[in-house]
Amino acid sequence: MPEETLRPEDLEGSRLGGVSLAVLGFPVNHSISPALHNAALAEMAKADPRFSDWSYRRLEVEADRLPEVLPKLRDAGFRGLNLTIPHKVRALDLATEVDSEARAIGAVNTLLAGENGWSGFNTDGYGLEQALREELEVELAGAVVILLGAGGAARAAASQSLLRGCRELWVGNRSRERLDALLASLPANPGGPPVKGFPLSEVPANLPKDGVVIVNATSLGLQADDPSPLDLSAFPPETKVLDMIYNPPETTLLREARVCGMRAANGLAMLVHQAARSLSIWSGSEVPAAAMFSAARQALP
Repeated sequence: MPEETLRPEDLEGSRLGGVSLAVLGFPVNHSISPALHNAALAEMAKADPRFSDWSYRRLEVEADRLPEVLPKLRDAGFRGLNLTIPHKVRALDLATEVDSEARAIGAVNTLLAGENGWSGFNTDGYGLEQALREELEVELAGAVVILLGAGGAARAAASQSLLRGCRELWVGNRSRERLDALLASLPANPGGPPVKGFPLSEVPANLPKDGVVIVNATSLGLQADDPSPLDLSAFPPETKVLDMIYNPPETTLLREARVCGMRAANGLAMLVHQAARSLSIWSGSEVPAAAMFSAARQALP
């Protein structure tokens, strides 16, 4: 199965054949999505031959070219697309239809081709919810969530927590400006759970400590010498921790969580489940997540 990174120009005048899927981003060469999706498609083809000519590629597309490239890909026969940085927010205005969860999150990471254009979805929140359930036995409904970060991934996590009826949502971030922007972007929910923000440099004394799940959506942890985004020593061992980072597999936050005796998990399960949900949208079929997990572990260093 093809896993090279292509440019839109590479597709002009060519006949790919079969059913094409792709991830669009800039940069995108680091994405392991082709390994996950092609492994699942190979497994699906064993039971249903129609998936034998489906393939998933990487496409490098700059932010300002997305409006130009999307119609060309649909005309070229692409059935589905994943979107990563920097395309998720812009795609909201380019999709002819956007489902309610993507609209609430304010970003699209999955596009499905139709007769009149692209339909937009967001599977990031679903991936988070499944990862919390499987890895940490946490249900968002009724949970006290402490979310770290204010970027796109944090926005999806915050929206999913509110959509599923969390009991409280606390959001911490290094930049107050970005924190305020995220809080302002969340859907209005009169009578819903309280939502409170705080700077990570000034953790409030009334921050919940008991029965909480901490979700890291910051970039702290991508580098080996990154500090933990939050001091876990004040939290009891029953605290549960999910770090969205999956490469490296263990961040400073996760190491500290294990030292404190806490149950913790990285973002691999979130990655796999959001991918499986996307492929389910495109195929209308059940997707073997186990094949994706295996491919992800092989693709990571």
